[in-house]
Amino acid sequence: MTTSTFVRPIRGRVIAGVCAAIANHYGWDVGGVRAGMLVLILFSGIGLVLYLALWLAIPSEW
Repeated sequence: MTTSTFVRPIRGRVIAGVCAAIANHYGWDVGGVRAGMLVLILFSGIGLVLYLALWLAIPSEW
């Protein structure tokens, strides 16, 4: 299901729901988004910075 806005869902979170929010917004598989984020975090410092920035930028679902 594709949503029109980025929202970190309450259900389906592993850490903060950033990957779930990206996957839901674009209609992608959440496992693939998590794997891609993990690769960025492990092999590049930008992955962690990106994750933290998105955690702050994407509002949480109430």
